[in-house]
Amino acid sequence: MANIKKGDLVQVISGPTPERGGDRGKQGTVLEVLTEQDRVIVEGVNYVTKHVRVGQTQRGTKTGGLETIEAPIHISNVQLVDPETKKPTRVGHRVEEQVKDGVKRTVRVRYAKKSGKDL
Repeated sequence: MANIKKGDLVQVISGPTPERGGDRGKQGTVLEVLTEQDRVIVEGVNYVTKHVRVGQTQRGTKTGGLETIEAPIHISNVQLVDPETKKPTRVGHRVEEQVKDGVKRTVRVRYAKKSGKDL
C-alpha cells in the first residue's frame, strides 16, 4: 500500500531552503503520482520553465512561448502532513474490519503517527 496518494497534503523535507532558491518546507497537494519513476507532482513545488513551440489554434490565436509548470519530485523527498498538527509525519497502516451491505471485509487503513517534537 502506498504511503502517498493523489490529493494528499505533503511537505518537502529535503533540498535547499527557500532563501537559497529551493522548496524545502513548502506544503502542497499531490496532483499526480508516477509510480514507475517513484516520483510525485506537488502543487506549487519544483517549478520549471518549459519552452513551447509557437503554433496557431483554429481561431488563429498564437500559442507557445514560456510556460512554468510543476516538475516531478522524488517521493523520498516529501512527507505526509498530519491533518491535526500540520507538521510532517510518518504513515502507519492498521487492519480494520469494515461492514458494507452486510458483508465483512478486512481493509488496510492509513493513519498519521505522532509528529513533531512530541515523539
